[in-house]
Amino acid sequence: AFSPNSSPSRAVHCLWGNMVWAMITLGYGGDERLARSVEMLARSVTGDGYPWYRRSGIQGPGFLCTANGGLPCAWGAVRVLWALNRVPASMRTPLVEEAAAATTEFLLRYNVARADYPHVERISPNWFKFGYPLGYVTDLLLNLEVLAEAGCRDDPRLEDAITLVLSKQDEQGRWRMEYSYNGKMWADVEAKGQPSKWVTLRAVRTLRRLGRISP
Repeated sequence: AFSPNSSPSRAVHCLWGNMVWAMITLGYGGDERLARSVEMLARSVTGDGYPWYRRSGIQGPGFLCTANGGLPCAWGAVRVLWALNRVPASMRTPLVEEAAAATTEFLLRYNVARADYPHVERISPNWFKFGYPLGYVTDLLLNLEVLAEAGCRDDPRLEDAITLVLSKQDEQGRWRMEYSYNGKMWADVEAKGQPSKWVTLRAVRTLRRLGRISP
């Protein structure tokens, strides 16, 4: 498991999914250590032989997480599906396929446009603030992207969310940077509140995957 302090018992799905996605993207998909991490990531979702559920991290199958008050965490689920979508065919075991299907079903069980996933006090407004980079935060745009990658591009349950994305486009076809880590990273990325090349790229790629923009 990838975790903040190298202890599997402190693993959280948002970080773990980010790391698996990044390692596969960087060309480490054939590394047996990454293959083991992918297997355990899948097991953490299904509950099949996962030994590290703790109160301090992932608490149980179905994305139960301490960071969301012990409730299923949709931010973690999006990151898990992001990673599992990237797993190469040689590593796509039945367990990985089962975990990917379970994650997809979880994300579609709720209203994607409203992001009414389990929460402690209120739905996070960050779901509706598009940014780059995202870190552990997830927005509606990434949720749409991973669901499209998972084969759900024609699912009618995505329509309201797609409409929301399109409503944020300006007259010049751009999207603004609404969520930013500027001041918290080694270098700032563009300017918050202004039209963003990175967010526009994310939006265009997602809409293309959804068949709303021609290749």
